[in-house]
Amino acid sequence: MNTVTPRMTHLFQQLGLDSSQLAIEEFIKNHQLDAQTYITDASFWNEAQCAFIKEKISADDNWATIVDQLNESLHEDSVKL
Repeated sequence: MNTVTPRMTHLFQQLGLDSSQLAIEEFIKNHQLDAQTYITDASFWNEAQCAFIKEKISADDNWATIVDQLNESLHEDSVKL
């Protein structure tokens, strides 16, 4: 049984991306989505990354929470007033 609570660094590792704090911040900064684009529809994911994200969202577990946090972060610019 896996008792590790996933974190953003774990998500980035699972997506095959650099998981350093700076790299995560840069990724989020450089991949902002408009308000109408959901995380799974983002053009920057490859097929495997998109499938992983969809799987974790549908599992509705601790991973879904982390994916949701990433989704919110990727939409920060679209909700600024």
